[in-house]
Parts: sequence; structure tokens; C-alpha cells
Amino acid sequence: MTSLASSPVTSSFPIDLGAYQPLTLDPARPALTAEEKRILEANLQLCRDVIVFFTATGAARGVGGHTGGPYDTVPEVMILDGLFRGAPDRFVPIFFDEAGHRVATQYLMAVLRGHLPAEALLRYREAHAKLPGHPELGLTPGVQFSSGRLGHLWPFINGVALAHPERIVFCLGSDGAQQEGDDAEAARFAVAHRLNVKLLIDDNDVTIAGHPSSYQPGFDLARTLGGQGLATFAGDGEDLDALYRRIQQAVTTDGPVAVINRRRMCVGIEGLEGSTHGHDVIPVEKAIAYLEGRGQDAAVRCLKAIVKPENPTTSRGSGSTWSANRNVFGDKAVQILGRMDPTERKRSVLVVDSDLEGSCGLAQIRKAFPEIFVSGGIMERANFSAAAGFGMEPGRQGVFATFSAFLEMCISEITMARLNGANVLAHFSHAGIDDMADNTCHFGLNNFFADNGLEEDEHPTRLYFPADAGQMQACLEAVFDDPGLRFLFSTRSKVPNLLAADGSDLYGEGYVFRPGRDEVVREGSAGTIVSFGDGLYRALDAVEQLREDGIEVALINKSTLNVVDEEMMARIGASPFVLVVEAFNRRTGLGSRFGTWLLERGHRPAYARLGTVREGCGGLWEQFPHQGIDAAGIISHVRSLLVEGVRPADPSRDPA
Repeated sequence: MTSLASSPVTSSFPIDLGAYQPLTLDPARPALTAEEKRILEANLQLCRDVIVFFTATGAARGVGGHTGGPYDTVPEVMILDGLFRGAPDRFVPIFFDEAGHRVATQYLMAVLRGHLPAEALLRYREAHAKLPGHPELGLTPGVQFSSGRLGHLWPFINGVALAHPERIVFCLGSDGAQQEGDDAEAARFAVAHRLNVKLLIDDNDVTIAGHPSSYQPGFDLARTLGGQGLATFAGDGEDLDALYRRIQQAVTTDGPVAVINRRRMCVGIEGLEGSTHGHDVIPVEKAIAYLEGRGQDAAVRCLKAIVKPENPTTSRGSGSTWSANRNVFGDKAVQILGRMDPTERKRSVLVVDSDLEGSCGLAQIRKAFPEIFVSGGIMERANFSAAAGFGMEPGRQGVFATFSAFLEMCISEITMARLNGANVLAHFSHAGIDDMADNTCHFGLNNFFADNGLEEDEHPTRLYFPADAGQMQACLEAVFDDPGLRFLFSTRSKVPNLLAADGSDLYGEGYVFRPGRDEVVREGSAGTIVSFGDGLYRALDAVEQLREDGIEVALINKSTLNVVDEEMMARIGASPFVLVVEAFNRRTGLGSRFGTWLLERGHRPAYARLGTVREGCGGLWEQFPHQGIDAAGIISHVRSLLVEGVRPADPSRDPA
């Protein structure tokens, strides 16, 4: 299945990976020899140094990354590497990991197995380096699986075990991943079918926003998995002898086994040990202090020499104030909630977080009004449904937030909320692709899936994607108390303030958001571009550049995504051409509906749609030009449409 090559000789990489000592371990022996333990300890420290170093290059370049998870699990990975070498026919020799953000493990092992040069690690999460923030099969040499999102891989691994009943399959897990409902189903399946799946679970009591022992005090991994029928062996993850004995015991025990390894997050890293901050990428200054303490002076010099790249593009039609709408949501919500009577606020509003409060703006609400806030943990389906259940009665509403990529996990729950007449204000941040170094599995592409009710359903569902901070504030002000299901989207990236044609703020003082109404951003007779969210300022840049060439194209902001503005549709339909520009999936986004809306009303402009069509390239702003939806790509399509109304070639090159 894979090559178990020795570590490559490296020259320019600042840590000597040639010092790695390939070890063979016999799974029949219940204990390590003194020499095996010495080698394991040396390999462990070397690999932890390397992980701290190359993940910190991501921090230095501004592309982020995750240090704590891969750093924590090095002992398990080193033992697995030895077992795979010692008995290759007994195991599926893949380091399957259901915590995809621990991708640094996969890249390190790809280097140690000879599939990647060590120097490649210096471009961790960089655009076009093929080292994104989650492993992707077929993209990176030596990477043998795509992990997807947290807690989604164990059910898949059960299938691998069914395909290879004569072999043992390992899955590196975590206490965070185990909170997802998929794993409960996978556990029952594995037990029912006596699968030879062995879980190695990093139990560090840390997730992004808190400590499971605090926000889920009844949750115990050993009792939970034992209750599902697995054999469970728990102990200290930093005691190599004890850790090896548990893994060896799991290997020699028939059926599914969970090896639970308790440790503090980022053990041994000053300032991060035991902290939730260890989940993310290590700050450069802490990495330098750690590496200096380890005598890795060349790595320190390399880190200090990295210069953070800046986005070279400028955006015509936008101002210089860049805001994170995902945080603007929280700030505005606090303002609205603050106007309410405290007793009425407690009675009528419940805010449910999914361990992403700092990323989705809910942290501001927790700090201001903790009495209406619930830390739900990593359980999007249950959390959305709890918010919906609270909002079942008129005059009550649940507020829920998570990443847009995870909207796909809540589709059935959204249907149930609609059937029960629930009132939910849901904020899905990290929509689209911008600034998404985590790459394809974290793209928030299929947000229109939320609009899955019947056309004659009297319980409204509305999708909103404001374009800048001013419009986000006005949108939330307008829809906060509306009945039904309201989905507000924002990006991971900051967006600039948009300017009107006279140079004033387009969505400044006095602006009032009108749900369901499209808005003219620029007038023009040559054709019309329709966009929203973070696509709008890029489309505005394209429109302004075309205007400089004498081509006046209209630009429409369709911030209410799933409602037809009949008055505006008649105006758009009279244009020579219509081009929809979005970062959503081209198959399922606005463009896939908008053409139908035009045809149903008898309009026949030349029509084209731009959206996300291919897997990501990593990096940050580079994702937009990679998909051909930056200003240059938009201009190219407009010029094609202007040639006798010819529709440009399908950018996806997909006959479907």
C-alpha cells in the first residue's frame, strides 16, 4: 500500500531529519526494550521540534495552521511507524486521522517515508504549495487519505477494515472529534461487525473554545466508548512504556479497541501547555523560544527571516476600512440584545455555540449576556436543533452559529426546524473560499442547501449575505426579530467598505436594509453583473476597470439570495447580458437558479455564471484567482459576453 522508506538526507532544511532512526517494533512483544525506548524518545523529540518549526512558518506567513494536535500525537505516530515497519502485512500502514487539522503529521511522515523533500515543509499551507490545512488525497505526494472535517473519518475507516479483514486499521482520534455524532454511529457499527479498528485517541481536554471537562461535564470517553461495546485502555499519553503496552494490547485484542491517551495540550511548550490556544498554530515568538531552548538555532534564524506576504491587488470602488463581518455580527447582536429588557431577553433568546464562538462572533454575546449563552461543544446537529426547539414558540428564537462548511451537516435538522415552525437566526461564517488555507473540505460552498423547503411553505426561510460591515449591521437590525429561519453568511476574510459612485460609503449612515430587495451598486447599459458578499467588491473592481475602458456595466448586489425581486429582475432581464459572480459552488449556488428565474419570466439575455469549480490551492486571497472569479477573471468573461452576445466557455470544463 505504501513505501516505508528511510528518512531522506536533507541539506537546506534547518533541522537534520537525517537524524531520524527508523525503528521496527514486533507487535507480539508486550514491552519496549531499553534501546527501542531510547530511539523512540529521540525520534519523538526530533519530530516535535520539526512540527513546532514548520507549523510556525505558517504563522510567520500569515496562513495559520495547527500545532498542538500533531505535536501531541507524535508518541502514538512513532510507535505506529515502528509497528508498520515491524509487521507490514499485519496492518493497513496508513496514519488515518479523523482530526484533519493535524495535517502536519501527514506531511512529516510523507517526508520521513521519502515521498516529499524536507524543504517542502517550509511552504506549509502556502498557496499552490500543495500542503493545505487538511490532507487531500491525490494532491500531496505521500498523503494517503482525505480527512475531511473533524469527526467524519471513523465511519469511512470501518469500510477500509471491511475491505481488509485480515489487517488491523488504526485511526488517530481526539476527544473533540468524538463529540460528533458520526463517531457514535461508527462505534456501534464497528462493534456489531467485530471490525479490527483500533482508535488512538488524544484526550487533552482542549477544543477551540474551551475544555470539554467544563462544558460537557458528563462526557467521559472511556465510559462512552465502553458503553458502545468497545474495549477501552486508558492512560498517560506521555509515558512511552505504558503507551506502548496499551497499543500492543489493542493489537492483540480482537475487535474494535479504543486506546485513550491522556495528556495536556502542547506538553512542554511554555505558554501553551494546557491552553486552548495550543489548538491553533503556535505564535512565532513562542516557537522561537521553544526552538532556542532546544538548540535549534538554524530553525530560529529561518523563522526570523520569513517576511509575511501582502496581497498585491487593490480594489477600485472600495474604501480603506477592512472589517471582519463574522465579528461585526456579534458586535451588532450585542447592541440589539442590549436594548431588550433583561427579563424578556432571558425569556425570548437562547444563543448556542458549537465550539467556534471566537470565529463566529458569539464570544461577544457570551461575554455580554452569559445567562442566554450555551456552550454546546462540537455537535452542530444537536446544537442547531436545540436552538430551533427553543424558538418553537412565537416570541422566542434560537441563535446559532458555526462555519458554512458545516451547514451541510445540518440539512435534516433544518427541515425539522421548518416543519416545527421554529424561529432561528443562524450565522454561518467562513462562507465561500476566501482566506481558506484549510482548503477544500472547509470551503463553505453549498449554502443554498439551507433553502430546501417547499415553495408553498408558509414558514419563511431567508438567506442573506451582506457585502460589508455597514450592510451586515443593517441586515441584522432588519431581520433580527423576523419569524422563521434566517441564515446570515459571512466570510473568514475581512472585506472593505464599499463606495458609491460619488465616493461616499454605499452602506453608511442612514442606510436601511430591505429584505428581499436587490440593490444597484453601479448603473450601466452594456450588461449586468449580479453578485453578493465578498464577490461584490471584486465585481465592483472589475466594473470600475471596464468603465475606464468605456464599457459601462451595471452591478447589482443580491444580498437576499433566495428571493426574487420582481422589479429588479425585469430591469436585469432587459440587459444585453447577465453574469452572476459568486464564490459558492457553481453547481448549487445562485447562478444555478438565477438563469431559471430569468427564463421563467421570459427574459433572454446572454447568460453566464462564475463560481467555485475546482479544489482549492491553499493560501489566502489566492483562492479567488485560482477559481477565475477575481477581477481579472470577471473582466475576461464580460469581454467574451460582449462579443456578439457569445456565452464564454464553461470555466468548469465539466460537461455535466
